[in-house]
Parts: sequence; C-alpha cells; structure tokens
Amino acid sequence: MSDEKDAGPDERLSYEQARAELASVVERLEAGGTSLEESLALWERGEKLAEICQRWLDGARARIAAARQDATNS
Repeated sequence: MSDEKDAGPDERLSYEQARAELASVVERLEAGGTSLEESLALWERGEKLAEICQRWLDGARARIAAARQDATNS
C-alpha cells in the first residue's frame, strides 16, 4: 500500500483488520434497528473498508503477476 508514515489511520489497516471491520459493519446493517443517519454512516464506512480491502487484493495480485513474470523470464 502507501508509505506508512504518511498514511492516515485507515490506510494503515491490514487487509485482515479492514475485512473484520467490514464484516462487523455488514452485520450491523443487516441487523437493522439503526437510524437512517447511522445506517448511512455505516454504509459509507463499509464502502471505505471495501476499497481498502480491494487495494490490498490488487496489490497482492500485482505481486503474484510480477513473480510469475520473473519466473518465466529466468
């Protein structure tokens, strides 16, 4: 991901941390019983967490592709 010292708190989340928090957000949304405002805030948080997870996965995919490329060029 990005440079750790310049990253905000969300950018320092590991994939596992972001995924766990995202699962918690989804559970809360599915349970219902929250106000519209709280539901919107949870949805926005979930979108941010999903974006963080996707960046981690994209980075892993790029590393695998690079390793495969290196292996075929050797």
